[in-house]
Amino acid sequence: MAANELTVTDIRTVQEAWALFDRLPAARVEDVTTGRWRGEELDTGHPMDGVLVASGWYGKQFDGPDSVHPLLFTSGGAVFAVDPRRVPVALAGRVPLPGVRALRKLLPVLRPALRTRKHTARLREVEYRGVTSAAMVYDHLPIIDHFRRADEHTLLGVMDLRGMAEPYFFVLHRDIG
Repeated sequence: MAANELTVTDIRTVQEAWALFDRLPAARVEDVTTGRWRGEELDTGHPMDGVLVASGWYGKQFDGPDSVHPLLFTSGGAVFAVDPRRVPVALAGRVPLPGVRALRKLLPVLRPALRTRKHTARLREVEYRGVTSAAMVYDHLPIIDHFRRADEHTLLGVMDLRGMAEPYFFVLHRDIG
């Protein structure tokens, strides 16, 4: 990107996030299915801003087009996959952040009930906003995460959740090493 163009670290509003997302190139499924990616939220004023980090969200794991762990969490240094059906997604943005942080402290106790070894999403090429790019389709929830490639090791994502009025943007950084 040229020096005068917006980058993921410059994003402050939904409009800036859309401008960058629409300008970035497509991410191909085969470029994404390389293992674990660490997540980062983009603070655009969305009601969910801060919720994933406060809850212990780590990121996502792409093992193959049909083998995706859409939610990785961390607790006590361990990273583990969570079944999205066991996470109250409908409450995201409605529970105050101190409440979310309090629930995070329960992760060591809740981990056996939340954890899954089964993949619960898949990657497909999907046209979104005029560009066909990698998208993660949840198996049991009305969610599609659409990705664009910021660079070789960074994806800009937007969550498309049925009924959610505002877009929720996030960044994924490829775990290397």
